[in-house]
Amino acid sequence: MKTIILAGGLGTRLSEETQLKPKPMVEIGGKPILWHIMKIYSSQGFHEFYTALGYKSESIKDFFINYYHRQNHLRIETGSGQITVEERADSSSENWIVNLIETGRLTNTGGRIRRMKPWVGDGTFMMTYGDGVADVDINALLKFHKSHGRLATVTAVRPPARFGGISFDDGIVKEFIEKPQIGEGWINGGFFVLEPGVIDYISGDETSFEKESLEKLASDNQLAAYKHKGFWQCMDTIRDVALVNELWENGTPPWKKW
Repeated sequence: MKTIILAGGLGTRLSEETQLKPKPMVEIGGKPILWHIMKIYSSQGFHEFYTALGYKSESIKDFFINYYHRQNHLRIETGSGQITVEERADSSSENWIVNLIETGRLTNTGGRIRRMKPWVGDGTFMMTYGDGVADVDINALLKFHKSHGRLATVTAVRPPARFGGISFDDGIVKEFIEKPQIGEGWINGGFFVLEPGVIDYISGDETSFEKESLEKLASDNQLAAYKHKGFWQCMDTIRDVALVNELWENGTPPWKKW
């Protein structure tokens, strides 16, 4: 089954990193978050990716063009330009099929999905964003989607609260909770399963998949929600980047299913 990853946005909320690279190339433990997302899928049996490119797409292309060479030993004859690869015994090159599709620098999320129509064909496909990791059971998500018979299924998540809570009465604090790990409500966590008919809900490049397409799908009773109660984390801020890198360095990244 094909997986679309939206990787073309400007990433303005993470401008400290995205002035030089697209957000999906921001690193966790020395590897782009895009690589981590692909590992989440491939570790569960899904190896074919269609990456919707836009802003600074050359960075993502360069990474994958050179990926195999970077993992192995190289013999380079400078006179002829001939490169001979000798695979390392400990090489961990993944057996992925990665399609890198230009979908426009300023195209909105819905427009990027619509532009992928020639590649997704007539079958069910998956879609996610290039800036979030989770320990989602992809096969359980797919089974849920098929059992509900809707055009789209979104993975709903409940992230921990970013800020603490204060309960007070007449100016006196009754309860103070510093950054409670309780849900703030179910939100869109990405990790979609979609039918080709979803593309009919996208009018053009300017369409926001979230504000327009998903709202219309919901009103037509064509949107199901798979509740994921495990780990989920997006990378919107430098604080988020620091958090996921700390989890990786501590050897406890919950999304690592490989």
